[in-house]
Amino acid sequence: MTNTSRKQAGVLLPISALPGPYGAGDFGPAARKAARLLAQSLAGVWQILPLNPLGYGNSPYQPYSSYAGDPLYISLEDLYEKKLLRRLPPPFRRGAGRVDYPAVREYKEPFLREAFAHFVPDEEYRRFSELAWVKNYAVFITLKQKNGMRCWNEWPEAEKNWPQEHGLDLSPYAGEIAYQTFLQYEFLRQWRALKEYANSLGLKIMGDLPFYVGVDSLDVWAGRDQFLLDAEGAPTSVAGVPPDYFSPTGQRWGNPIYNWEKMEADGFSFWTDRLQYSGALFDIVRIDHFRAFDTYWKIPASCPTAVEGEWVEGPAYRFFDAVLPQLEGVEIVVEDLGELRPEVYALRDHYRFKGMKIVQFTFQPGRREDPSGDMENQIVYTGTHDNQTMLGWYRALSPVKRLGARRSLRMAGCRSGSIAQRFVRYALAHRAALAIIPAQDILGLGDEGRINTPGTLGSPNWEWKLRDYGAFENMLPAFAKAVAETGRARESD
Repeated sequence: MTNTSRKQAGVLLPISALPGPYGAGDFGPAARKAARLLAQSLAGVWQILPLNPLGYGNSPYQPYSSYAGDPLYISLEDLYEKKLLRRLPPPFRRGAGRVDYPAVREYKEPFLREAFAHFVPDEEYRRFSELAWVKNYAVFITLKQKNGMRCWNEWPEAEKNWPQEHGLDLSPYAGEIAYQTFLQYEFLRQWRALKEYANSLGLKIMGDLPFYVGVDSLDVWAGRDQFLLDAEGAPTSVAGVPPDYFSPTGQRWGNPIYNWEKMEADGFSFWTDRLQYSGALFDIVRIDHFRAFDTYWKIPASCPTAVEGEWVEGPAYRFFDAVLPQLEGVEIVVEDLGELRPEVYALRDHYRFKGMKIVQFTFQPGRREDPSGDMENQIVYTGTHDNQTMLGWYRALSPVKRLGARRSLRMAGCRSGSIAQRFVRYALAHRAALAIIPAQDILGLGDEGRINTPGTLGSPNWEWKLRDYGAFENMLPAFAKAVAETGRARESD
């Protein structure tokens, strides 16, 4: 029977958080199992985090490139099946509940190089290696490694200025450049295979496009005229947000600010190319920090926090009027959280982009709230990668508010199951077109399952992962039942 409802459910589960034999999630058999489990849950959307090379603090929002993928996600099992490895590597950190990024990279590196040694290029590979971003990224990461992974604006002049001048003899680095090209080819081959498999099960993949790029990236190294930088390549102003719910001193992200005047003169080609590429990788593209198209927080680079800064108007309608006609078939949703001026919502609604609603921000313990009464063109979440888990949020309430929360859930018809399950049911009952539930809330985890705490850097951010699928499989029947009963079951053929 086909479900004619437009409403759908989805699950937020980063690739890095998948279980597997090598310490971090990848595109191999464990990812294909994740797709099967999500399909069995009746969900129609699998939301992931950015897949670009992780930069400072292992954050997917400070990547080394908007186009390149992180070799961390390349499956050794798939390389073995493809006969690029002579033996299947022994397990490493199997069952770990956190990702130790340096250790996983160190373990996988010799096997990736062995696979490269056995790889025989074909015509498809040769065409791939000629793509501009592929060639530039292979040079960028090779020179970065040569310079001890320091930021490009600290390199010798010939290397710093290579994208503009090409005055450096790259022949001594030809082998490493070829290896880095192979990694990008294999990353993309495996990702496309995984996406095709998920699509065959009825799942759409929602990918994430960070609004800003890191200063230590191919994007800035090769396109520095698109950013506000000084003569040495250092940002003159940086991005962030002022003091808010998450931090009394705001969030100083450190990303360079766009040179919007230059970008507009170029027809916003920098952004058009990024969005077109993301649209080819994913079924749905979520643009992070959408409000910055309207107004963005500009912090002097000399300021150590985000307290000092000013709101500056962005390109808004001029941007989307120029870019959207070139993005046929790209489905865009936007992150529109925080204290926003009305113009942000007007911009969002003008282009009919789905925005976001977070239960943790809107739920009022002790008060009747009808989740069916809100607008449809939204995505509702219990929480995102930046929030506490739902159980962690509930436990942080005062005893009086916890009592009020239980009362509100009963009034909303969410009376059975654990407190996490009742909040999941509450979100699924929302009128929003799409309800996305983080895997940690399906599992009923507390703060031990939190992915990221905004305004902080380093461990334990971005490290959470499933040890195995046991508990997740056990919780899925109840989740699938709630998905079906709230009219969100994925449409069948």
